[in-house]
Amino acid sequence: MKQIQAGVLNVSYLEKGPSDGPTAVLLHGFPYDVHAYDEVADLLAASGCRCVIPYLRGYGDTRFISSTTPRSGEQAALGADLLALLDSLNIQQAVLAGYDWGGRAACVVAALWPERVVGLVSCEPGYNIQDIANAGRPAGPETEHRLWYQYYLHGDRGYAGLEANRDAFCRLLWQQWSPTWGFSDQQFEASAQSFHNPDFVDVVTHSYRHRFGLVDGDPQYAHVQQQLARQAAISVPVVILAGSSDGVTPVQDEQQALRRFTGPARRMILDGVGHNLPQEAPADFARAVLSFLQPELDPSSATALGRT
Repeated sequence: MKQIQAGVLNVSYLEKGPSDGPTAVLLHGFPYDVHAYDEVADLLAASGCRCVIPYLRGYGDTRFISSTTPRSGEQAALGADLLALLDSLNIQQAVLAGYDWGGRAACVVAALWPERVVGLVSCEPGYNIQDIANAGRPAGPETEHRLWYQYYLHGDRGYAGLEANRDAFCRLLWQQWSPTWGFSDQQFEASAQSFHNPDFVDVVTHSYRHRFGLVDGDPQYAHVQQQLARQAAISVPVVILAGSSDGVTPVQDEQQALRRFTGPARRMILDGVGHNLPQEAPADFARAVLSFLQPELDPSSATALGRT
């Protein structure tokens, strides 16, 4: 485990693979952590790729530098954190790969700072930038039912419930969102340690309140959120991965999934896979990352994934 000061955070991160290899930044979601990429990173490192896997704000050993910094979980903050990490590690360009919150951070950087992105691996919904201005419009009953946890976290009861029952709350989401994934107690417990970060509850509840316009964001990211509000297209090459058994983000139709991508785009639907795509389908996820890096890698180093 390594640490580096990046923006308002002291970021804790894992690094695997050769330091001089092409870089992939692998970004976890809620409620998961860096262990979602254990197998993916091993596969990529064996293929000559440098993997950087950070704990997001509010997770693991990542900490805010100042006690006065708002514990925001808004999308603009996640994107700014990722950009600051790239700058601090002197990574000029990388493949950005993520899902859920991590996919949102990757999409924000790809949309606003595309010159930093070699390629984007984004899980369903693909274009993972929130349209906060329209977030108050009700969806269909099935969608509303799947989002119960978001509405629960809007109030004081949800805050207290997450504070008191972090592990049980997050385990339930793992079960509901990946109904075909038989994860072990050991797998869950390895990640659950990250949910005991002192800022976890504040960051999580702020995220689910801000995306519905219920609370203000951190003023230092207001200019970023203003740009995101325009729902800018993403022009970098993208691979979108969707799990057919995802219990929270169902597979969209093709037109909807690709409508805000203007560059080369490819979409793969993985049968029997739920929400935690990198941990449930590590070889498929690693192949998607490597599809952007093959020209830079020695073909003889990629035998672990059967590349030609």
